[in-house]
Amino acid sequence: MENVDLRGISVLIVDPNPLLRTVFRQVLRELGATNVEAVTSPEAGFAAFNTINPDIVLADWGPNCDGLGLLNRIRQDPASANCFAPVIITSAYTGETDVVTARDGGMSEFLVKPVSARTLYKRIARIVCESRPFIRADHFFGPDRRRRDVQPGHADRRNTVHMAKDVAMPSPAMA
Repeated sequence: MENVDLRGISVLIVDPNPLLRTVFRQVLRELGATNVEAVTSPEAGFAAFNTINPDIVLADWGPNCDGLGLLNRIRQDPASANCFAPVIITSAYTGETDVVTARDGGMSEFLVKPVSARTLYKRIARIVCESRPFIRADHFFGPDRRRRDVQPGHADRRNTVHMAKDVAMPSPAMA
């Protein structure tokens, strides 16, 4: 995988656990991210999201934090600062139906807790390096859930929506 320069990237962490907020913040700073904000709830997360308009959101999904509710507000609420913002769901919910539920909610990436620094870096690097078009369908709005191209001879039923704003994502830098 290419080395990705995370300097200048802004990240919003939404997690009720003070230890996890601190760990995420420190890991992100070690990875080069200099603009990292953290809040304790989805409500505070949506307010902070609209104020700082981060490049990436890390949102917890668990019994004490409705990260999927926050994701839905980011994607669907007319007051959202950027419905195209990449959202990484972090969760201890690890079943296939949980991952599919988050995917179908429009998340960009999924991280299973506990999270390693390497895995967090890989998910952020994937977002930076593999920009995916957004799809709008009857019951879905988010990054294209399919990571493979359509095979020749098959109809592509995707309705692609391009990002409305230029997201200031750093470019990959070879080490």
